[in-house]
Amino acid sequence: MGTVLSFFCIILVASVLQTSTGFGFSIMATPFLLLLFQPQEAIQINIILSFLISISLIWKIRKDIDFSIIKRFVIGSIVGVPFGIIIFITMNITAFKIGVSILLLVLTLLLILNFRVKPTRIRDFIVGGLSGLLTTSIGMPGPPLLLYFTGTDTEKGKLRATTLAFYLFIYFISLITQIIFTGTNKLIWESSLYAIPIVFLGLFIGQIIFKWLNQQIFKVFTYILLSFTGIYLLIESLYS
Repeated sequence: MGTVLSFFCIILVASVLQTSTGFGFSIMATPFLLLLFQPQEAIQINIILSFLISISLIWKIRKDIDFSIIKRFVIGSIVGVPFGIIIFITMNITAFKIGVSILLLVLTLLLILNFRVKPTRIRDFIVGGLSGLLTTSIGMPGPPLLLYFTGTDTEKGKLRATTLAFYLFIYFISLITQIIFTGTNKLIWESSLYAIPIVFLGLFIGQIIFKWLNQQIFKVFTYILLSFTGIYLLIESLYS
């Protein structure tokens, strides 16, 4: 019962964050799902539910999507996806968790240090490639996108819409790749099915929060979320 309750709480909080920020589900859900499931199960549950969230939200926010960037992200991600699945297959569980936690902490540090970068076509391709690699390897396409968009001072509405649109592609491709190379199981699909009502509750709450979440609060909230998640997972990985 405790595991089930923990699972639903993780999904609810992650859904709220995804809806209100555009990136929160995978960053929040994956590290904590790794405490309840095997890596393959945690990643596939995350991908399935994230894909569902993107489908649910994309029509409403479609006007804010930057399609030119999406095109370059997609092309870059196609290169990154196969490298990500190789990393996933060859990495042990402890190293896997530590890698995720360090990635989150480095990302947080760069954001706090006010990392800035000028957007270019080449960098769009690189960010897409890194996102594709991270989706198939750890189920988290968000960190490169968040760092890039924040570093270029992208408005939060555009950030949310563009990342969600890209997720539609990358999560679908990554799920197919994961199933082909690592398989799937009944627990993954049953858990995802049970979580759907919780996801939609989170979507509703997240939409309300998004209306009053100004840019400064958005940034502070991002730092807290990333640092807490990274530190928690690192401690759990080192001492488990």
